[in-house]
Amino acid sequence: MKDLFTPYEMMDLNLKNRVVMPPMCQYSVTDKDGIATDWHYMHYVSRAIGGAGLIIIEMTDVEPDGRISDFDLGIWSDKQIPALARIVEGCHAYGAKVGIQIAHAGRKAEDAAVPVAPSAIPFDAESKTPRELTTAEVKAMIEKFRQGVARAVKAGVDVIELHGAHGYLIHQFHSPLTNHRTDEYGQDLTRFGREVIRAAKSEMPAGMPLILRISAKEYVEGGYGINESLEFSKAYKEAGADIFHVSTGGEGPIGVGPIATSEKPGSHAAYQVPLARAIKQSLDVPVIAVGRLDEPALADAVIGNGEADLVAVGRGMLRNPYWALEAAVQLNKEADIPKQYKFGFPRTKK
Repeated sequence: MKDLFTPYEMMDLNLKNRVVMPPMCQYSVTDKDGIATDWHYMHYVSRAIGGAGLIIIEMTDVEPDGRISDFDLGIWSDKQIPALARIVEGCHAYGAKVGIQIAHAGRKAEDAAVPVAPSAIPFDAESKTPRELTTAEVKAMIEKFRQGVARAVKAGVDVIELHGAHGYLIHQFHSPLTNHRTDEYGQDLTRFGREVIRAAKSEMPAGMPLILRISAKEYVEGGYGINESLEFSKAYKEAGADIFHVSTGGEGPIGVGPIATSEKPGSHAAYQVPLARAIKQSLDVPVIAVGRLDEPALADAVIGNGEADLVAVGRGMLRNPYWALEAAVQLNKEADIPKQYKFGFPRTKK
């Protein structure tokens, strides 16, 4: 029977366990140049020392105005490659594999003078109204994603994640709430995402998996649910997405704005797991479950029950860089505890 510490293999990606550190923005770029700092290096490498099988570097954007804030990571310049490569090398030294989330914030780019989006719909009453991308600009944006992926591959990552969730640009294109276009990218809401996937795959080694993070449910009146997300996920799978990282929400603020969230996301443990399970079973694809899975026994059960292939632990790893090692002890599983720390941990099977 599989468990949280069973190795995982997908194409050329081989993980020592099924514990994933999901992308979580640090807002810690110091010179607004999008280049990773010593903070980022220590942040990610400490989680590799702490036993995570896969570490996904935070939302890293394909152009300066594609960032949520000016303090986010970027991947629009070759100057940004060395600092990312240093992080990858550091994590590899401690047995973790590394992914990176390539993205564009679209209308949620807070520091852009004029954000861009599929349609000119602001995120909320306090946000800037974005400018609708022309068809030519949409095609140029796909090229920016391709170039960003090429730089990530040069940095040595093991897997690419495209951010199609939480109300950012790819999500904005496939949601009827935020895409009111009349051109080819409005007539087919998955076209932008599919073309970004194909562009990404064109730069990736044949054996490198592509992860797509999606919001499988929108918490807005008139927003899509699991039936619709199954349909667009099927299109994205056919375009080349290999693994789905299943989250929810992000399309609008709570209670205010042109697209107001009418219900709150779940606050109970594992509230998004049923959606991950539905994607996995319906499309026969590997999935990463995420969302309040910080308790080791619960995370282990998600794997053991076959509901997901990998489990992402976010807040738990922000609190504790050694979450995976602690989980192994609690579950009595083998773990590669660094020799320098062995006296601090009870004995495991190993």
